[in-house]
Amino acid sequence: MPGHGLTRARTMGPIAEAVMAAGGSPARVFGRADIPLTLLDEPDRLILLRDQLKLVDSAIREIGDPALPARLSTRAGIAALGPIGVQVRAAETLGEALARVEAVTPILLQTATWTGVRLDGANALYGYAVAERTECGRQANEILALGYLLGTVRHFLGRAWQPAQVVVTGAHLPGRAEIEGLFGCEIAFGPRAGLIFPTLHLDARNPNPYEPGDPDASQDEPICDDLAACVAHLIELDLSEARPSIDAVARRLGLSRRTLQRRLEDTGTRYVDIQHHVRARRAKVLLAGANLSIGQICQATRQTDPLTP
Repeated sequence: MPGHGLTRARTMGPIAEAVMAAGGSPARVFGRADIPLTLLDEPDRLILLRDQLKLVDSAIREIGDPALPARLSTRAGIAALGPIGVQVRAAETLGEALARVEAVTPILLQTATWTGVRLDGANALYGYAVAERTECGRQANEILALGYLLGTVRHFLGRAWQPAQVVVTGAHLPGRAEIEGLFGCEIAFGPRAGLIFPTLHLDARNPNPYEPGDPDASQDEPICDDLAACVAHLIELDLSEARPSIDAVARRLGLSRRTLQRRLEDTGTRYVDIQHHVRARRAKVLLAGANLSIGQICQATRQTDPLTP
């Protein structure tokens, strides 16, 4: 069974800001991607990777700017990657940094993806790939990721450094000339997206390693990408907008209602059990931190009956 990738919602804010700056409607962009606007206030919330791909594609169509992903990631750099950026800045060499990123990315930032180095004689490919089967927004997401990969290498080789070549999948790239200008090199097409540069660069030393005790050196909670965890995250998202339903969750996962039920049963749980746990957890948080009545908390958690101790 193919996995359902999860990612953190950190790119949501910059995307919304770029859409507004271009005169577009973030509400319309998020609506097309079926993502609640409340995520703008929760950058560490987990969402489906396929939903992020849809959001990037929707933003591009809204403002007519195919170079938007490259513009966002090259501007933000590794600082936007949170704990992944910390791992980069803590490494002694570029090669060590890329090995760290390969190891921790699926744990802390984004599952169902691969990022790492493949050597081919005198050249290295620092690549990125989405393992989940989805086509909507795939190429745009590659461009977004490649901008962050470029920022990683430039931490060691300088802001003016340019790769020998950038590779993306597919046979056509909208906005190719502008994206080449942002990346500073030619873009080619191939079976795997990535940056190509001389292998010897992997020995480059870190010119500015972070000091122990930096306030941004903390780690995120690991991402759990099993099916039950995906269902729980989707229910929690739906609580922000409407009453969650098993049919809506199954549709977001690309499954039939019965298939979702069967696969959850295979893991020893049921949709109703996950839903109850998510609602109870949300209610506990609201009871502890907000001056709300029991009725208001029931409404916020989409409960039809008053909560009982």
